[in-house]
Amino acid sequence: MDSSSLDAGQSGPPDVLSGLAPLLRVRPELQYVCRFGAQWTSVHASEPEAWAPFHIVTGGNCVLFLPDSGRSFPLAAGDVAVLPHGSPHVVHGTTTQPSDPGPFNITGRSTSGVVVKTNGAEPQAQLVCGRLRFDHAGQNLVLSALPEVIVIKAAEGGDASNIGDLISLLAQELEAARPGVAAIAADIASALLVMAVRVHLESDLGSNSLLALLGHPQAGPAAAAMLEEPGRPWSLDELAGLSNSSRANLVRIFRRTANMAPLAFLSDLRLDLARRKLAGSKRSLAGIAAEVGYRSESAFSRAFYVRYGVRPGEARRASSR
Repeated sequence: MDSSSLDAGQSGPPDVLSGLAPLLRVRPELQYVCRFGAQWTSVHASEPEAWAPFHIVTGGNCVLFLPDSGRSFPLAAGDVAVLPHGSPHVVHGTTTQPSDPGPFNITGRSTSGVVVKTNGAEPQAQLVCGRLRFDHAGQNLVLSALPEVIVIKAAEGGDASNIGDLISLLAQELEAARPGVAAIAADIASALLVMAVRVHLESDLGSNSLLALLGHPQAGPAAAAMLEEPGRPWSLDELAGLSNSSRANLVRIFRRTANMAPLAFLSDLRLDLARRKLAGSKRSLAGIAAEVGYRSESAFSRAFYVRYGVRPGEARRASSR
């Protein structure tokens, strides 16, 4: 059977997120319920590494503005926006400029662990805002492959109805403010955000070779397995077995999708992860080498030099300057 018939025999997207759940390790933190009318802006500074802010529009309209790139994203009821890298941003009313200084008379009160913000005007925009905590963000290659902002429009895609139902339920829980609302709202927000990342992965796989591999029905299981256990001595036979594919066909798929063979992908993956570990920890070079699958520090150092043109120790010193 040739590669085209093998590819054609697969249908539907793979369960990428379930396989990558241990890598993403996302925990939502619900922070604000916002009810703004007339003129208003809400300025959000950049978040520390590992924190990704999100905004869920439960009613009305507003605009998300990214000052670093100058891009604006109109948001309407049912839309979800996530900023995977914690970028600074401004959320503002449709008739307000992001640079308007105010004052907007915004006040806040705490209820069930969530701060309710309002400017006293008839609400023209209602939002649920918070942030996601990504464990080991500095080592998370999937997170690094995501764009600066993910916006899921309620009016687009097959998940629109389900997202809309969840947002309606979230709004009802927050409005009723019954005991346990914070825990319930956090779980609903978590489900919404996983759906948002899923929609992005399914719609924008071609923009990044890692995401493209993860989204491929046969390459996906092999790529996810290598991401989850980069230090394991994977063989091509094992990876082909995970992918329900022949070795030759898996190599063809990887070359077509990522311009490299599976074991070359594994080597790049290990070195990329090692570079992140060097910058984000004080572990010994020998320890990092073992963690990412090298049997000796010297072999790790040679491979690192071939890839980056510097030795691991030099890379660590440069990152600390």
